[in-house]
Amino acid sequence: MREIAGYLPGLRAEEVQWQTLTFGSRGQPLEVAVPVLGDDQAIALIARVKQASRSYLKSLTVAQIVSIVDQAIARLLDPKDPYRQKADTLLPLVTGYDPEMVRLGLTGYLKTFRRPQLQRFVVEDFGNPQLLDEFQPRPKGGFSKAFGVDLAVHVWAGNVPGLSLWSLISGLLVKSGTIGKVASTEPLFAGWFAQLLVDLDPLLANCFAVVWWKGGDEAREKHFFQQADLVLAYGGSASLEQVRRQVPITTRFLPYGHKLSLGMISRRALDASKASKTAQQAAYDVMRYDQQGCYSPHVFYVERGGKITPEAFSRYLANELSCFERKFPRRALSLDEAASVADWRQREELKSLSQPGPDVVGDGPWTVVYNDTVQELTPSGLNRTIRVMAVDQLAQVIPLIARHRPFLQTVGLAAAPRELFELAELLGRVGVTRISAVGQMTAPEAGWHHDGRPGLLDLTYTVDVEASAEAASETFAPYVD
Repeated sequence: MREIAGYLPGLRAEEVQWQTLTFGSRGQPLEVAVPVLGDDQAIALIARVKQASRSYLKSLTVAQIVSIVDQAIARLLDPKDPYRQKADTLLPLVTGYDPEMVRLGLTGYLKTFRRPQLQRFVVEDFGNPQLLDEFQPRPKGGFSKAFGVDLAVHVWAGNVPGLSLWSLISGLLVKSGTIGKVASTEPLFAGWFAQLLVDLDPLLANCFAVVWWKGGDEAREKHFFQQADLVLAYGGSASLEQVRRQVPITTRFLPYGHKLSLGMISRRALDASKASKTAQQAAYDVMRYDQQGCYSPHVFYVERGGKITPEAFSRYLANELSCFERKFPRRALSLDEAASVADWRQREELKSLSQPGPDVVGDGPWTVVYNDTVQELTPSGLNRTIRVMAVDQLAQVIPLIARHRPFLQTVGLAAAPRELFELAELLGRVGVTRISAVGQMTAPEAGWHHDGRPGLLDLTYTVDVEASAEAASETFAPYVD
């Protein structure tokens, strides 16, 4: 089976050099051809997207853009649509994830981008969506309008299927021309979505492009980054630092790096009627996409004093992970990933021999480590490896995680209302930027503030017409005596 990745307006396939990436799982091989552009092709593509951004994309209203995206999402939510069928068939082969996990996960993810959710997304950052369409009056006098840049270059990660959709749609909502660089680990979804948008509105054809280059190709990066008005990049610290060096000092750079997320379980979630459900929700957060997202938990801190002890909760969690393994088997690991998991588990087993309390449970595809004493937050081995740590009070955790402030992101919290807001205050002070329900850690809401920043506002610049200019203009009006 062979599939072509990317979306290249103005270029014919026979004009482009292609490199083949090889995928496949469960005995089904897949070849994906990714484009390798020459210097002249890259320069021409950049100019084409910039021009279309100015001449067409910026002429649309936000409501029109939302309508087009909503139609595209409706197509992708239709199991009979060819694009959705292609996604359901090929994304499991590319990512290695269980097909049913991909199918269900993709449906839940796509719901985030329907019309009502997109409307909330815009209102979240701008209050008045018309700020992106025309100058709007300001309470203190004068007028303001938010503008998207002519060209934003997005460097996408491929750890979760379809992850590129967040920033691609965000760029559209603020009317920015977009060139996105797909990851070698998931090069397909962005190109499909771009083509689907063009099917719905052919005049969008030149407003975006989906390209590929080998990571670290500084000559290729130079073409795109130096022509961009804005660069967004997703990845590890080393790759982000490499991108930062290529971005001109006058160009806005928005990096999104690796993060640490965790769960916290109050004793009030641990009575006989609630503990099993809470464990199932916690296991879901661990299982979904094998902890590859920045919002996936590495540890659950569990409070003593409930009818179900933290140690018993860890056994509940292990049982639920075992059930999920039968329903959604973990993907096959690479040699490096398997070695990393084995090393992590071996270290934990050695601790259990030398320290009182630690208990390591797992049947291979998943591992639960229970610690009877509270310990500092450290990364798990990923791929369904999780720690459960007992604490007397959840507030004890705050000083431990505060040491990791630059890397903190999501906390999944199972707590009563008063506890929720008391802990939210403490967590916010040490750098946590998102608090969700346990079971929802891997599904951010539409309009969430990614790493604490506005999702759309950071992609724009604001132009103010001050009250003095408005007043002075009256003196030059043709109706003035």
